[in-house]
Amino acid sequence: MKRFIRYFLLVYILMSFAGCKKLFDTNPQDFVDQEQFYQTEQQLKNALMAVYSPLGKGELYGARMIGRLGLDADEAFYNSSIFTGVLDNSIIPTDSYITSFWRVCYEAINRANLLLKYIDKPKMNEKDRNIIRGEALFLRGYYYLLLTSNFGNIPLILEPSLSGSQSPNIQQTTSKEVYEQIISDLTEAQSIVLTATEIGYGGRVNRSAVQGILARVCLYMAGNPINDFTKYEVARAWADSVITSGEHQLNASYADVFKNYATDTYDIKESILEVEFYGNSTGIYTEGGTVGNANGIRYTTNPADPRYGRSDGFLNITPRLWNLYPDASSLISSDLRRDWSIAPFSLSGNPAVEKAWTVTQIINRYPGKFRRFYETVSPKTSSTPQNFPLLRYSDVLLMYAEADNYMNQGPTPKALESINQVRRRAYGLPVSSPSTVDLDMNISYEDLLKEIKDERSRELSFECLRKRDLVRWGDFLKNMKEVYSQVIDIDANSRAVPVYRNVSKRDELWPIPAYEMGVNSSLVQNFGW
Repeated sequence: MKRFIRYFLLVYILMSFAGCKKLFDTNPQDFVDQEQFYQTEQQLKNALMAVYSPLGKGELYGARMIGRLGLDADEAFYNSSIFTGVLDNSIIPTDSYITSFWRVCYEAINRANLLLKYIDKPKMNEKDRNIIRGEALFLRGYYYLLLTSNFGNIPLILEPSLSGSQSPNIQQTTSKEVYEQIISDLTEAQSIVLTATEIGYGGRVNRSAVQGILARVCLYMAGNPINDFTKYEVARAWADSVITSGEHQLNASYADVFKNYATDTYDIKESILEVEFYGNSTGIYTEGGTVGNANGIRYTTNPADPRYGRSDGFLNITPRLWNLYPDASSLISSDLRRDWSIAPFSLSGNPAVEKAWTVTQIINRYPGKFRRFYETVSPKTSSTPQNFPLLRYSDVLLMYAEADNYMNQGPTPKALESINQVRRRAYGLPVSSPSTVDLDMNISYEDLLKEIKDERSRELSFECLRKRDLVRWGDFLKNMKEVYSQVIDIDANSRAVPVYRNVSKRDELWPIPAYEMGVNSSLVQNFGW
């Protein structure tokens, strides 16, 4: 995939030079005619890379989603007072971050629509054509998942458009119908894309990735606000497809999962789908992000110790997340994830010094999952090469356990084994062997659901999943106000106080951007906005 990124950038550069070939040529040389472009297999592949590319843009996982859109909810908060808006839940419909999120997703959808419209034009092997078709269908569905889960009812556009969502008379489709279209796209895609083993790395859409995201989509539909409880059974089936494929297993070390992202090491058994980043913005071929910078351990000494590299560290963790782990009053937790996910030290100076936090310094701490110390690209600039996970196998196991628990209104051996594998790894134990940390069959439906909710936070914190989990469980406002009570008791002047004080019921969804409302009079604004 990183080779594809370099190739795509080279094609772009050459096209740019071609546009300047004749100074007085009135025929545009830098415009690609849609009817003329999709003529060869290679052009289809280039177009597919253009559909992947927006995932890594700054408006999405390249920067804002991982630290500045409030997606960590009750796990972490944006710690700077320089900017406001969606960053601190003082949102208005003109918020530029929300507007650009909407725009980039629809631009990506239009690229997918173009590719799907012209995909049958070139002569090529049909299996290879269908693989491209499957990846494009998945990506279109994934961008729609980002949109409808955050905005609710949105325009559903399945054909190429010059104006995209900004056409003046495109009405919104209900979120339920959008989800059904996503399921349709992904169901077709999973039957024609390559398996995870055939691809061998997480930077490209594979069958397990599609099936795992299908499970996520179905859980979103099963929960608030759609509450289609029939989707629990479908979610369980898709998660089970990944589990029974035999292609995946948990990495024995939780920390190594994230070291692998820093060292550009693929582990397709654990990390099923990733957003690819490459380079440090110093060369010709680069598509760096901010993983480990925006959401890392703050280190702003200038010049920086070259072993660590700069990190703006926009997030601090909440007392609620800290208290989910055992040994909250101790500097060392028996759950090994805590002191990896939550950095136990601060950084300053050059050479950099790691200074341990005290046990009372909770909301001062930064996420520690994505540590720049392990990056192998040099020099370590503000642009980072670390990939970002979209789907990990532990997520699939926990989704299976949740769906199965609902279907049976209580534990089954397979559901317990799924969550217990995640728990065993957390304590440094062999994942396939029964242990003293296992949950057992005596647990009730309600208690198992609570354990799953807490386990998802302990395992998947800072991976852009928490807010949507809380919303679908109906826990968003309750948990956010709980954090508000905690932080105001710790420090009434903390930056966390307005972040959690500002939240209300309407914040379960973002407002439809005001600009879009202005150009499309058919749009209806969300509740409370």
